[in-house]
Amino acid sequence: MRRRTMLATAIATTLVRPSLAQAWPTRPIRILVAWTPGGGVDVPVRLLMPKMQEVLGQPIIAENRGGASGSIGAAFVAQQPADGYTVLADAAAHVSNGSLMRGLSFDYATAFAPVTQVSVLPHLLVLRPDSPIRTLADLLAAARARPGEITYASSGIAAGPHLASALLLRQAGVTATHVPYRGSAAAMADVLAGNVTFTFSTIPQASPLVREGRLRALAISTRERVPALPDVPTVAEQGFPGFELNEWVALWVPAATPQPVVQRLYEAAAAALAEPAVRQRYADIGILPVGSTPAELAAYAAEQRARLTELIRAENIRLE
Repeated sequence: MRRRTMLATAIATTLVRPSLAQAWPTRPIRILVAWTPGGGVDVPVRLLMPKMQEVLGQPIIAENRGGASGSIGAAFVAQQPADGYTVLADAAAHVSNGSLMRGLSFDYATAFAPVTQVSVLPHLLVLRPDSPIRTLADLLAAARARPGEITYASSGIAAGPHLASALLLRQAGVTATHVPYRGSAAAMADVLAGNVTFTFSTIPQASPLVREGRLRALAISTRERVPALPDVPTVAEQGFPGFELNEWVALWVPAATPQPVVQRLYEAAAAALAEPAVRQRYADIGILPVGSTPAELAAYAAEQRARLTELIRAENIRLE
């Protein structure tokens, strides 16, 4: 009886899942971008929407609900019905906020089901071109010789540039003074003015300044060099094997969303990421397309969450 019941259940599941996938969606889908318009999460997601609409056969509406490092938008999506009609677009803070924020109404690790990692935004380590520091080795030697005197800017406490710098300094065994700003524009302005020594900044912001000769790039945070800046070595190849800490964007849905619906969303995003026009636009901006499967995103997020939790605790990083 038990075997017959299990077989009947398996057959029923096989029959139900395709029909659900075929029936969904029947109305517009909302992508809730947990960050401000025009930023590193908003832009790559909006570039996907036309093709996703074509594949899914329903309008897709983007809504920005930024604030508190993405946690306001994430909290909203966590409370929505698990039907695939509300999708969360979030940044790398998705895997670090849980270690930094107290009193969240949800658990990032269990409240969402992964759909796909959309893209990566590499960080460039940059400083003024008139600096006597010409290589990453020079920078770390200066920090070692003058503990605490070398300064680095970030767009805010626990933001990607802060965590990338903290990881590099920790692995190098040196110290420098963190100078957080309210946003990346202010941080970059003070690097350009020479008020702080260096910063990590995403390619879209930093690479034009490098090309204009207003900044010098010492390293990039990806494991491999990027086509847009082939002459910039990675941190990893300069004595730190395995170093990688980038900004990235992913799509998520409430945890109980049916798997066939998740799969349909993934397939639509993957189709959009395969579009030559989308890939060219990404390349123009300095975004690396990914398009991982839900399982691959789940594994990547778990690995990133563990790494960043350890770093945040070891460096006693706290939101003020």
